[in-house]
Amino acid sequence: MAEVKKHKNIDLPKESLEKTTSTINLGPTHPATHGVFQNILELDGERIIKATPTVGYIHRAFEKIAERKPLYQVTPLTDRLNYCSAPINNLGWHLTVEKFVGIEVPARAQYLRVIIMELARISDHIICNSIMGVDSGAFTGFLYVMQYRELIYEIYEEICGSRLTTNIGRIGGFERDFSEVAWTKINRFINEFPGVLAEFESLFVRNRIFIERTQGVGGISAERALAYGFTGPNLRAAGVDYDVRVAKPYCRYEEFDFSIPVGTTGDCYDRFLVRSEEMKQSVSIIKQAIEKINNLTGEEATKYHADAPDFYLPLKKDVYTKMEALIYHFKIIMGEVDIPVGEIYNSVEGANGELGYYFISDGGRSAYRLHFRRPCFIYYQAYPELIEGSMLSDAILTMSSLNLIAGELDA
Repeated sequence: MAEVKKHKNIDLPKESLEKTTSTINLGPTHPATHGVFQNILELDGERIIKATPTVGYIHRAFEKIAERKPLYQVTPLTDRLNYCSAPINNLGWHLTVEKFVGIEVPARAQYLRVIIMELARISDHIICNSIMGVDSGAFTGFLYVMQYRELIYEIYEEICGSRLTTNIGRIGGFERDFSEVAWTKINRFINEFPGVLAEFESLFVRNRIFIERTQGVGGISAERALAYGFTGPNLRAAGVDYDVRVAKPYCRYEEFDFSIPVGTTGDCYDRFLVRSEEMKQSVSIIKQAIEKINNLTGEEATKYHADAPDFYLPLKKDVYTKMEALIYHFKIIMGEVDIPVGEIYNSVEGANGELGYYFISDGGRSAYRLHFRRPCFIYYQAYPELIEGSMLSDAILTMSSLNLIAGELDA
């Protein structure tokens, strides 16, 4: 039952001296809260007077667990951050380790990573935009585009055997090259999805109900977004064209031709439009990556992992037949590889924003300290400012448009 508070204000007329508000929990088990979130809302009718989020309602201690694991065993932990685009988390961690220990990854492996990361970005944006439709009362679009999220999961499954929490790739590259089935599914996706996305957009972009529910709702200025530390689509929707792929290129992103969509108002509608345009750009990047792979020659055309025996597991057939491979396999699996002393911060453009890893080594066999920069952890702290003064129904849409993922709050 809602708690009732009575407030007195001596500046009001006598007949208005007593005012009643309600305090309710939005979450942690509310079906519209996109995970385990707790928001304590004080309402005057249906208008939000005050919002108090509980940041990190659950705490899984991923960073501390990771500090006690060999580097390759950290990869499955990163899956559980933004599980809507887990491959970007995985590959972001691999890139951090490779940069720290000085592993040079072959061109083919880098282009393959670009394909996987852009598919993950599309999958994440599909979820965000289609759920915005559901939260505004339109279920059809969600059902339609979920077919193509499923196709992306089939591609993951063909490449690594997993779907949601992928643990995809390895430090140094991939455990195997993409199969013909994987390439067939990728080509099917890039050929069919643009038309599907256009139909999906047509359900919302000029829909009067959707526009009235999203325009002017949950807006934030560029200055306030930067002050909070916003990145990714939520920052670009406010008019700032910051993208890690351009600002600090990795995986040869500097070779790709793509645009950075930006909005103007930073509201729910602009966030929807920015993510929709980013999906189109991601399809273009995937096509360019496939073309670049096809243009590779010699060893570059076939090599999908680096020569890094201290971190990259040897082939199983070699482990059974070669002593050197057996030794490296044992050292990696048992966590007996020492790493250099030093520290590094490395980031990638996650589907939600800048996903960074701050890694400190004291020369042991695991990280001395490890911190994950999770973009949703920052967005959620701005959530009260975005919804105070709005209607209760706007709080749900604002949360959807920020694409808050609970897994990123409780590392």
